[in-house]
Amino acid sequence: MNSLSYLNQSIGFPSPEHALTEPNGLLAIGGDLQPQRLMKAYYEGIFPWFNASDPILWWSPDPRAVFKPTAPFGSKSLLKFLKKSSWRYTINHAFLDVLAGCAAPRNRQDGTWISAEIQMAYYELHLQGKAHSIEVWDQEHLVGGLYGLPIGKVFCGESMFHRQTNASKAAFAILNQHLVQHDFQLIDAQVMNPHLLSLGAKALPRADFLHLLHQYRDNTIAASIWAPQEVLIEF
Repeated sequence: MNSLSYLNQSIGFPSPEHALTEPNGLLAIGGDLQPQRLMKAYYEGIFPWFNASDPILWWSPDPRAVFKPTAPFGSKSLLKFLKKSSWRYTINHAFLDVLAGCAAPRNRQDGTWISAEIQMAYYELHLQGKAHSIEVWDQEHLVGGLYGLPIGKVFCGESMFHRQTNASKAAFAILNQHLVQHDFQLIDAQVMNPHLLSLGAKALPRADFLHLLHQYRDNTIAASIWAPQEVLIEF
């Protein structure tokens, strides 16, 4: 039965299969963004997404946008571009700056859903070693990046940004490379859009996504793989 739930002090969530079909995937309303609740949500295949003026909304859409980690990642033209590039790549060197970059309004947008409340919540997850960033640098200038969090061998991507052409794609290529090196099995990109489709995302029925999430979410990955580091892109 599809229905909208209202959360209380308990961190539990209803089953994602109860999410509404319109709007697609809306499951619950309310609660808070404390780390324990956020991690419980991702563990169950649920994520928050709401405007600053709205109550907290929790989603589990059908279908789900996903990637299979692959390296090298990208089109021939992108790989050719990156081979010539002098950009540097890091992991967890500038999480707050990546958050700010992702929160900045895009062209033809008046605002952003990554509010100060969202930024504080994910920064707290980062301080706890549960949320991570990829950075792309042109000398000392941050020109692109992304952030998200791992649940077992599933990486839940949240947002990416660029200030130079191809910089967000470069960040995603570095993420793919890192995940392949450490045996991750899935990237959750949440809601399909034209940009994700252009990157090669696949639309996976929610039931299939949840099956894979349940298969991989309890797998152990060493926390040390997310230690701040500079990385080289491999071709």
